Amino acid sequence: MRIVRRAARAILIDNDGHLIVFRRTPPGVAPYWSTVGGGVDAEDASVEAALHRELAEELGATVDRVQQVFLTSAPRAPKVGSDRDGRRPGIVVQHFFVCRLVTMDLAARTGSEFTNPAKGGYEIERIDLRGEDLAGFTLLPPELGEFILTNRDALLNAALNAAGSPTADP
Repeated sequence: MRIVRRAARAILIDNDGHLIVFRRTPPGVAPYWSTVGGGVDAEDASVEAALHRELAEELGATVDRVQQVFLTSAPRAPKVGSDRDGRRPGIVVQHFFVCRLVTMDLAARTGSEFTNPAKGGYEIERIDLRGEDLAGFTLLPPELGEFILTNRDALLNAALNAAGSPTADP
C-alpha cells in the first residue's frame, strides 16, 4: 500500500516536565487526548518544518531540542460514498518529535479546527511525566502512550537537558 498521508506530531514537554496535549471532545465520541500536530502539507520543506508550522498554528508555540523519536503507520480506509475529499485507501504515517516548549501564545494560534464547532473541543492539558499521571489518560494512538510511559526518562532528558549533557537528570 502507498502512503496517502503524513503527519508531524509533538511530544511537547514544558520546563516543568509536563507533556502538553489536547483533550479532544468531538461530538458523539468519548473524550480522548492527542498530541499537538497535523498533516504535512506540500509546501512544507520537511516533516520537521511541518511540525513547527503546526505548533505555531495550534498553540502559537515555538520549540527547541527537536528530535524525531517515534513513528507509527496504520491503514486508512476510504470515506464511504466518495473519494472527493482525498481519503484514498492507503497508509497514514505519523512522525513524533520530542521537543521542549519555549514559548506559547494562544492568542496567536490560527488553526481552523478552533473555529469549527463540528470538530468539537481542543482543550490544552498538561500531564506530569514524572509521576503516574499519564497512565490515566487515553492518549491516541495507543502505542504512543505506551512508548512515552516506557521511555519517559529519556524523553525528559532529551527535552530538558542541553546538548552535550546526555546523562544529566531532567
